[in-house]
Amino acid sequence: MAPITVHHLDMSRSHRIVWLLELLQLPYEIKDYKRNSQTGLAPPELKKVHPLGKAPVVQDGDLTIAESGAIIMHLCERENKLMPSIGTPERLQFHYWMHYAEGTLMPPLVMTLVFSAVPNQAPWFLRPILKPVCDKVVSSYIGPQLDTNLEMIEAHLGANKWFAGNEITGADVNMSFPLEALFLRRGQNDSSRWPNIASYMDRIKNLDSYKAAEARGGKLNIMSGL
Repeated sequence: MAPITVHHLDMSRSHRIVWLLELLQLPYEIKDYKRNSQTGLAPPELKKVHPLGKAPVVQDGDLTIAESGAIIMHLCERENKLMPSIGTPERLQFHYWMHYAEGTLMPPLVMTLVFSAVPNQAPWFLRPILKPVCDKVVSSYIGPQLDTNLEMIEAHLGANKWFAGNEITGADVNMSFPLEALFLRRGQNDSSRWPNIASYMDRIKNLDSYKAAEARGGKLNIMSGL
């Protein structure tokens, strides 16, 4: 079987796909892409792989698959691994967290990034006006939403070793990116406030598969890699 090709953009969600492949112990090769240093955007070469020109994208034989959730589901189903049994409560949790990662948790995080970046991108004379407005939106609206999400996740991880029960699954792979972004970008890596999340992230980073993914795909610079 030919190795899977991962089209891997630096500072992006494709980091977790490399980790997934290490977890599944599948052969793969990486094609690296670098962001434009001025705009932070992906290079136009990625559009030759997928029309949206975004990462992650994997090629598995004749299949070209985009979107982290779709890639994770495809590979887990193909290998029949990293998924709880059908009909179990853990399977329902698996589906919930798979959708929650990008559908609920990532949007306010991306909004935080956008509102933080707007003042810096504006003409110099507008920055003193825009910055307090953007900061107020983040602190009054987006920040409390993220805190509510963190409280729910903290409680869930207090009762479960992994997101879908006591065994690691693809849901953990999908949740790894937004959690690391939340924990590090907002400076909320305070184990006294979120001890269960802190313990969970430490557990992930100490896995041999995660270390192997960092060795092959590079460490994730989450501060700018949304």
